Amino acid sequence: MIFGTGVDITDVRRFKKWVEQPELIDRFFNPLEKSSGKSISAQCQHYAARFAAKEAFSKALGTGIRDFELKDVYIQNDESGKPELCVCASARKVLMEKCGECTVHISLSHEKEYAVAFVIIERER
Repeated sequence: MIFGTGVDITDVRRFKKWVEQPELIDRFFNPLEKSSGKSISAQCQHYAARFAAKEAFSKALGTGIRDFELKDVYIQNDESGKPELCVCASARKVLMEKCGECTVHISLSHEKEYAVAFVIIERER
């Protein structure tokens, strides 16, 4: 049963400032999703898509971005490269309180100036 859906689109260009100021990356991103060794453009796309995922998750959860730290929601890729949305600490607590046992599905995409994320939270039966 679907508990909630969320979508977010982000302007990739706004993340250039973030990439140039590592304290912003540290504030909003989990260490496991940090980008390194890529071009500035690729890093901006990387962070924009992941920030959109955090926003989309909060919309699917129905809370907006409150009651949890943004870096407690993060993207990891499985062995085939498929993105998986992970939640820990404060975000896990809110997810369990709102939804109980569930599966979170994520899709990410980016194209030059924009990144988009779509999240479905599916409640276990």
